[in-house]
Amino acid sequence: MKLYNMNLSNFATKSRIVVYEKGAQIEITSPPGGLKSPEYLKINPLGKIPVLDADGTIIPESEIINEYLEEKFPTPALLPKSPEARAAVRILTRFHDLYLDPPLRALFGQLNPKNRDEKLVNEKLTELQTQLDHLESMLAEPGNFATGPNFTLADCALAPTIFFVTNLLPGFGANAPLEHRPRLAGWWNKVQQRPSVKKALAEMAEAMKAMMGSGR
Repeated sequence: MKLYNMNLSNFATKSRIVVYEKGAQIEITSPPGGLKSPEYLKINPLGKIPVLDADGTIIPESEIINEYLEEKFPTPALLPKSPEARAAVRILTRFHDLYLDPPLRALFGQLNPKNRDEKLVNEKLTELQTQLDHLESMLAEPGNFATGPNFTLADCALAPTIFFVTNLLPGFGANAPLEHRPRLAGWWNKVQQRPSVKKALAEMAEAMKAMMGSGR
């Protein structure tokens, strides 16, 4: 199997966390020629990452990849046994993809203060803070992972994006994202200690440093 990946992508990172957590023998590689190269577009016409080549079966979209990996490599389990507990995990992964990530993603193009659209930045910061408040209310009590005592696909999804939130928001002069959010702060402190998360976030940090150093 082969996972097409970029270390700075939060969506690719959440799939890398699952690979590391499972100890799965999966090759992790960059898209050949880049995201929009003819070679890679033959693999994924949308030109996005991650994509899993499961021995000839092409699987795009991080959450589909993660659920496939959960079924293919059931140990350690990253989904609970009961339908209700599984729904709780999927509520958070869906919330991440549809509501938490979009306002953050809109800020990526606004990192340079010289070219910043302040109106857009203020709108997206307000939206993002609202979604962080929603996340605070959805997380389990401090001392737990996202949905309870067990590490799940919800933690895999949230960790890379909260990495961006904690690292990028100060540059916009935004309120500290963990301040007055004890569940989020407690979860963030806990999840970073998970070896699979620690490894993946270190890769993100190295990629971010390289990007900043290149002036992009």
